[in-house]
Amino acid sequence: AMRRIEQEADRMSSLVAELLELARLDRDSSLDLTETDLSALVADAVEDARAVEPNRPVRASTPASLVVVADEPRIRQVLANLLGNIREHTAPGTPVAVRLSAAGQGALLEVTDSGQGMDAEAAARAFDRFYRGGHNGKDGHGSGLGLSIVQAIATAHGGHAMLRSAVGVGTSVQVWIPFQPPPQVSE
Repeated sequence: AMRRIEQEADRMSSLVAELLELARLDRDSSLDLTETDLSALVADAVEDARAVEPNRPVRASTPASLVVVADEPRIRQVLANLLGNIREHTAPGTPVAVRLSAAGQGALLEVTDSGQGMDAEAAARAFDRFYRGGHNGKDGHGSGLGLSIVQAIATAHGGHAMLRSAVGVGTSVQVWIPFQPPPQVSE
């Protein structure tokens, strides 16, 4: 009983923190913008993912350096949320690819798994707040806010997030961040 109470308290604490994060992002802007090398952030996130799940193949494809003006902790959160979703919703050995490239006037970050994927309805609702699609026979333990936060962070930077998925094929989430946020984003 104590273990369940502790787990529920941790879950509620995480939910409150995620709701506060979304509320801050919904305001005009609460970003702390600095020059950020996304290549270094991807390398860190991939190493973290490998440390958490050493048996999951995780590959990264990045340029030597790709600098944008962004809120570094929030971009780290984007990567953590995307890789955490893969851990939650795919089998442990499912391969993951993290790609970073220049795209137009910004950077495109893509996190792709070759898991079971989602049907069209689940994919269409994936960024909805509190949506928790059933994957891999699990109800999921998350709050249903992870991808909403990813989308809110991308939007706060003047970018966007997209998801492509198909049953039996896997899921790919793309986050585009401009090299320099629009003037109304920076305070």
